[in-house]
Amino acid sequence: MTALKLVVLDCDGVMFDSREANRAYYGHLRERFGRPPLTEDEVAFVHAHPAPESVPFLFRAWPQDVDGVNDYRHTLDYTPFLRQMAIEPDLREFLETVRPPLLTAISTNRTSTMAAVLDTFDLRRHFDLVVTALDVERPKPHPEALLRIISRFGVLPEEGVFVGDTQVDVDHAAAVGMPLIAFRSPELKAAYHVASFGEVLKLPPFAAVRGQAG
Repeated sequence: MTALKLVVLDCDGVMFDSREANRAYYGHLRERFGRPPLTEDEVAFVHAHPAPESVPFLFRAWPQDVDGVNDYRHTLDYTPFLRQMAIEPDLREFLETVRPPLLTAISTNRTSTMAAVLDTFDLRRHFDLVVTALDVERPKPHPEALLRIISRFGVLPEEGVFVGDTQVDVDHAAAVGMPLIAFRSPELKAAYHVASFGEVLKLPPFAAVRGQAG
């Protein structure tokens, strides 16, 4: 088995239960422009896609609104929506256990809100690199973000794992040949399936980390 050197996390649905925050944020945009509430399918879409893709999707019936919505969201304070995000209870313990010896990174389709998330929850110090949809030309599921991460650290894809929760994450990891750990998503095709970060630590690739922690 190849020695593990890198763990990459998705943000929404993995580090945080942010479904209701996304519902509130994008629901606010629809309400602001006099459009109906989000459907559950629309909530699922924005959970996995960046804002530049989500806004046209949510306003596909009213394309005349898109430019105004984008202008408005760039002025919108995201802080109130952070209160509806719930951090995974064992995330910090996991990060403190694996780093070092492992490198840690985030690959997320969040955009300008990611900095506020990291600072509000005091997580910035736990990651060696954070790549958002603003940092790449082609966001997930395109492999650009993961390619940037493994290039930065000089590791092979098989020396890392990606923890994700959507089909977008499946395709993202598969595009570079990095094993996927599916987080609370038993329906996804993945090397491993877990329901908590404590379970991640029990997986075979983390045996050496467990040995050092013990």
